[in-house]
Amino acid sequence: MALIDQFSEFSRWRGEVSAVVQQLRTWLQNNDLSDAQADLRLQHVLERLKDDKLVVAFVAEFSRGKSELINAIFFAQYGIRILPSSAGRTTMCPTELAWDAHSKPGIQLLPIETRRRQESVAELRRTPAEWHFEAFDVNSAESLQKAFMRVAETKRVSREEAESMGFPVDDTGVDGTRPDAEGLVEVACWRHAVIQFPHPLLEQGLVIVDTPGLNAIGSEPELTLSMIPNAHAVLYLLAADTGVTQSDLQVWEKHVNVGRAQKNGRLVVLNKIDGLWDGMRSEAQIDAEIARQVSSVAETLHITSEQIYPVSAQKALYAKVNHDPALLARSRIETLESALSTELLPTRRHIAGENALAESSEVIRRVSELLQVRERNLREQLKEMSDLRGKNQGVIEYMMRKVRAEKEEFEDGLQKYHAVRSVFTSLSNRLFAHIGVDTVRSETRRTRARMSEANFSRGLREAMLQFFGSLRGNLRKSSAEINEITSMLDAMYKRFAVEHGLKLAPPANFSTARYEHEITRLERAFDDQINTVSAMLTQWKGTVTQRFFDTIAIEARRTFELANRDIEQWLRAVMAPLETQVREYQLQLKRRLESVKRVHEATSTLEERILELREADNALARQLHELNAIRQAIQQTLGSEQTEDRTPPQHSMAA
Repeated sequence: MALIDQFSEFSRWRGEVSAVVQQLRTWLQNNDLSDAQADLRLQHVLERLKDDKLVVAFVAEFSRGKSELINAIFFAQYGIRILPSSAGRTTMCPTELAWDAHSKPGIQLLPIETRRRQESVAELRRTPAEWHFEAFDVNSAESLQKAFMRVAETKRVSREEAESMGFPVDDTGVDGTRPDAEGLVEVACWRHAVIQFPHPLLEQGLVIVDTPGLNAIGSEPELTLSMIPNAHAVLYLLAADTGVTQSDLQVWEKHVNVGRAQKNGRLVVLNKIDGLWDGMRSEAQIDAEIARQVSSVAETLHITSEQIYPVSAQKALYAKVNHDPALLARSRIETLESALSTELLPTRRHIAGENALAESSEVIRRVSELLQVRERNLREQLKEMSDLRGKNQGVIEYMMRKVRAEKEEFEDGLQKYHAVRSVFTSLSNRLFAHIGVDTVRSETRRTRARMSEANFSRGLREAMLQFFGSLRGNLRKSSAEINEITSMLDAMYKRFAVEHGLKLAPPANFSTARYEHEITRLERAFDDQINTVSAMLTQWKGTVTQRFFDTIAIEARRTFELANRDIEQWLRAVMAPLETQVREYQLQLKRRLESVKRVHEATSTLEERILELREADNALARQLHELNAIRQAIQQTLGSEQTEDRTPPQHSMAA
């Protein structure tokens, strides 16, 4: 199956999942069973399915054929090179190819001068005025090529200006860009580019990230700290005619094979194998030479040969444009495309499916519990009413006193509930005092002040290390508060279950381990990129400080923002079952008392009330049946083998 067909199948599956989740949401609303928390959870699932992106990053040193490979895999049907691809440097700034239905076809360019400010690319995305927009005609090859060439533009600036924007400058050219004869340094004109292009794959949520070479990768923090580590697939390119050079190895060790323990979706591409097609070797000799190079690359990178895909992007593009199946097979591009879809789509489908299943199943479980409580209460009322047949007023008065006593007992229990609710609020406030974004901002300001006061590199290093220690300490304090909240609610759940018969599953757990791992990853990046002898000795204190806050501090704040969002969702979700069942129990007690009062006042209403209760019981049975049918439809769509009495899932924290 062609890559575009596989993406279309994935898009169709997402549509089916959205349909069954929307069916659940509509059914809950139509049956007055939806509350704000449940509706928000299902809406969040639908939005994630709709906006789900599949990010593929192409990473390599200059002139390894990244742009040509992108053209060959994704844009061959246009019959031209969509991305500029020629000898030398072509992509000078990180470039995203994507499509948003609300956008116009065109290229958005962020001026390089924005790097002087303490704002990340992610923050600047929210300010369209900062970007230069140039529209293009998607039906004109000339218009497309002219617009796409903008990503290759450069300018010459003074050494001081280059360093102020974070570009390393080195007179030897080893640890940075070498100034020219006039003392000027060549830098990219643009900091970032976003190309909005209505390509079938991009319309289905694919995002392609084309990165520049080593020096540009290292000087743009968000590539190394966010975009590349978070990409669903990374294609790391080498050239068969150069092998693994020292700069190639730096790209691999510093930007591809680091960070997260999860290495799925990291593919090594050995490009330009057509350089071996010199007409003087047999196919067997060519294959043997390719195999030898693959083995050598695998040994150098400490990976298996199966992770390396030799291709000829240039011949693959030519073969696709000219419909030459023999040349296409010889280019080996189809093996890479198959591996890309195998690595990317099943993993993304699994993540999206797990999230949709966890959230919808939790909503269904809670609604099912609520309906079962209603059913139990109705049948108790029905038994009470049936037992009153032929009984005198004294028995009916006794029944009324009994229900009133239960109501008073429950109201006494509510005082404990409100006390727990008050403690819950207090603990939540303490939790956000540790995890809140304001806490990170305060620590960032203190760290900046300590770095500004430092006279030596040791002081700078200590200030930055204290920053990590403080954040990690806050996360651990937050974890302790979360454990206390969970233990308290668990005790309250059990008390109400024993004393009042409420059916409550234990509260879902929550872990801060994910955020601690992210802070650890940032600390490793700090050690690799900033906390080095070279950086401390060769860069001004202001440059080191600025680079730290433009990279590490921004990503740390983003991590805490994510933690805040997830914890807020967990706190709302963890109280919802108790609140819902307390309200339901109160309502049922009120209805029971009203029923007995009506019978006490007019015995003729007894049979009417029994009939009402039976009709309500039948309606509840229908609702439970319909809810079970929706649950089965969701599980069937998601390929789940779960049983009806599914154990409640852990709180989902997927980004």
